[in-house]
Amino acid sequence: MKKNLLPSLLLTLCSILLFCGLYTAVVWGVAQFSPGHGEGQTITANGHTYYENIGQSFTQDRYFWSRPSAAGKGYDASSSAGSNKGPSNPDYLKTVQDRIDTLLVHNPGVSRAEIPSDLVTASGSGLDPHISVQAARVQVKRIAALRKLPEATLNALIDQHTEAPFLGLFGTERINVLKLNIGLDQLKP
Repeated sequence: MKKNLLPSLLLTLCSILLFCGLYTAVVWGVAQFSPGHGEGQTITANGHTYYENIGQSFTQDRYFWSRPSAAGKGYDASSSAGSNKGPSNPDYLKTVQDRIDTLLVHNPGVSRAEIPSDLVTASGSGLDPHISVQAARVQVKRIAALRKLPEATLNALIDQHTEAPFLGLFGTERINVLKLNIGLDQLKP
């Protein structure tokens, strides 16, 4: 027993130092070189500070709507989670159908086939701050009518806020909804 106890204690001590000390220090050090210095990226608009890398709830018709959140308390990062319901789960299908029905009511003239999946399904974390370019363009008519803006102006705003795939290879074009809606509020009718 004595033969195994010392190596076990030594391994435990080394693991604690490595994983609780050194690893944590390395991750913290790398975060200091990131935007926001490991505290998250923030945007201040209209006297409020928002995290740009966490989804925000936009449900008013005069704004571009966000991707739905599956997190328990809306876009609260402390309850980040997906729904874990499969694509054949009846509750999940009802939720998606309800979202489709709501979108169709608020966006007359848009057909069911035109609705991109990211406007009716939540992301894996439930906190995705981005929507696809198609999801933004589907909402242009509604917003243009309510804000009395030309559709061309809104399409130009979408183009201005479109982010390219990471390194030009990974992912798809996307739009940060918070930045887009801040830009939208700065437009004059």
